Amino acid sequence: MVSIDEALEALEASGGNLRFRHLLRLCAHFFGDPRICGSHHIFKMPWAGDPRINLQEEGNQAKPYQVQQVIRALNKLKEQGT
Repeated sequence: MVSIDEALEALEASGGNLRFRHLLRLCAHFFGDPRICGSHHIFKMPWAGDPRINLQEEGNQAKPYQVQQVIRALNKLKEQGT
């Protein structure tokens, strides 16, 4: 099991260069299984509003803005846990 701090460190170190499947597994670990609508993987957050996670597969790499979405969501999850 990876902690939120370890996940944040890895995401920030990646510089946005991350495989889509790795990002998908990381989100599933922290936010549960996604709702899939076509190529979109939508994760329900334990709070209302943003940041929301909506990952769309296009090739092997995650898009940099998607990595930033996950970083913001993990930071918010971390804040709520303390």
